[in-house]
Amino acid sequence: MTDPVLDSRSAWLRLAAIIVICAIGSVPMWSVVVVLPAVQAEFGTARAGASLPYTMTMVGFVIGGVLMGRLADRFGVRAPVLMGAVSIGLGGVVAAMAPNLIVFGLAYGALLGCFGAAAVFGPLIADASLWFVRRRGIAVALAASGNYVAGTVWPPLLQWGVDTIGWRGTHLAMGAFCVATMVPLAALALRRRAPLPPPRPAGLAPLPPARPLGLSPNVLQAAIGAAGIACCVAMAMPQVHIVAYCVDLGYGAQRGAEMLSVMLAAGIVSRLAFGAVMDRIGGLRTLVLGSALQGIALFLFLPADGMVALYVVSAVFGLFQGGIVPSYAMIVRENFPPEQAGTRVGIALSSTLVGMALGGWMAGAIFDATGSYQAAMWNGIAWNLVNLSIALWLLMRARRWAVARGVAAA
Repeated sequence: MTDPVLDSRSAWLRLAAIIVICAIGSVPMWSVVVVLPAVQAEFGTARAGASLPYTMTMVGFVIGGVLMGRLADRFGVRAPVLMGAVSIGLGGVVAAMAPNLIVFGLAYGALLGCFGAAAVFGPLIADASLWFVRRRGIAVALAASGNYVAGTVWPPLLQWGVDTIGWRGTHLAMGAFCVATMVPLAALALRRRAPLPPPRPAGLAPLPPARPLGLSPNVLQAAIGAAGIACCVAMAMPQVHIVAYCVDLGYGAQRGAEMLSVMLAAGIVSRLAFGAVMDRIGGLRTLVLGSALQGIALFLFLPADGMVALYVVSAVFGLFQGGIVPSYAMIVRENFPPEQAGTRVGIALSSTLVGMALGGWMAGAIFDATGSYQAAMWNGIAWNLVNLSIALWLLMRARRWAVARGVAAA
């Protein structure tokens, strides 16, 4: 029998709190992008070197996504979120006092990434998926949109802070705000643990291992991870380097921050739309659709170098790619047991951050080697084709598996 709390009013209220907490706690993902030109100027490094803190942030995210997912599975989601709030506060202080790029990068990789933002991203998306059945797709998409709300709201505020009080003062203010808001929200809104199926009675033999899509669970997890890496190497070029690209073109960092906000605001709309789509066609088909659309958007960046064109293409990119990351969480929930949600969703989403880390660094290195972002964009397009190939392969496996099990293929 379905737990009456699922899809209930209290579940929607909890989801609203999850979105707010994720929007606040995801700030390190965007602050490291916005301050890139200022940090590069102060520490006197090349573009690839200045991109290193972003890569370290994403590496920390990867490790933290798995650790915090396991913590959420064992103790509930409130524990990692509270830990994340405190870590972001400490990370803001350490980053503000950093005497060199290495210390700055370590502050982001460990405190702001691994134990900070990673504690709210994957665990909260996994938690949201556990409170819904009929509307799981839109719930996962809404939870994931918290990160894009952060990307819409934070970059202009952070850029204003950099221009007004400097990037060091901005980090202090950012950390203090996160602690002051996230701690009470988590303490109040995340008290109850998500409902899970009761454990099998003692003495009963354990259920045989499932073979989702005819694959072993670890093979499917690896395929999801590979797809996540590939799609986000492609995604990283516009998201990580749009501010620096605008500086290079002479439009200024503020215009780049605005374009990033436009991109992520469009991404919120996209995630809501793709969430509704997921409830109708499932996670795998949504991944295929999102991957194809992202490839189209990346092609549109190639001829765009005017200010208006960049605003328009940034919006199109946000609209086209917003459903990709939530689809991984949906695929996990469709193919793995709920008691593994925190860990497996954490692994899946961490793989996307491996892609963002690799893609952010690769784009910077290619720029340093060629003096242009055109080659970096072609690199992203190639990685997007890898993602689409994996998604199509998994979809074909799903159809064959459905037929093999005697279920009509959709």
